[in-house]
This record gives sequence, structure tokens and C-alpha cells, in this order.
Amino acid sequence: MLKITSEKNRNSVRLRLEGSLTGPWVGELEHEWRSIRSAEATSLVVDLTNVTFVGEDGKLLLKQMWREDAQLIATGCCIGHLVEEITRSQPERSFTRCETK
Repeated sequence: MLKITSEKNRNSVRLRLEGSLTGPWVGELEHEWRSIRSAEATSLVVDLTNVTFVGEDGKLLLKQMWREDAQLIATGCCIGHLVEEITRSQPERSFTRCETK
């Protein structure tokens, strides 16, 4: 299961994800992302701090979102490592790693 919460402000839209990004939930995120892209000219932040699992299909979507200028925020070693792997293809851009205490 995946919960997607959209938070809009003047300069950006933040998608907060909670749960597993795999299977049919990837399609839900893609639908949300595409509707934001077509309706808004603001930057997109994808907050993955509460994601517990990302399948290969989810990883492919995150790569596509990153290539199209979404900012990825990650926490922990597993999701953080996945995001580092995705972002390595464009070293001039960075991602935000949030550490929990």
C-alpha cells in the first residue's frame, strides 16, 4: 500500500510518500506526477522518508522523475542508497538525505 500526500506552495509541490512503491502503486504515483506536471510550472519534491520498499518498477519511475528535474528526499540506508544510485547519473545535481535519530 502507498499513501501519497500532495502539499502545494507558491514555488513547489511536495509529494510525501508512505509505504511501498511497487505494483499498482507505481501507476498511482505516475498519474499524480503527470497531473502535477501538466497543471503546474513549479518544481517537484518527492519525499521518500516514509517509504519502506521500492520495487524495480518504482525505481524506474523515480529515475524518470529525477531525469525530469524532480528533487528526491531520502532517509535511512536502504532508500537513501537507492536514491544515491539513481542520482549518480547526474552528479551535478544532488539529492537531500535526511537522517533520522
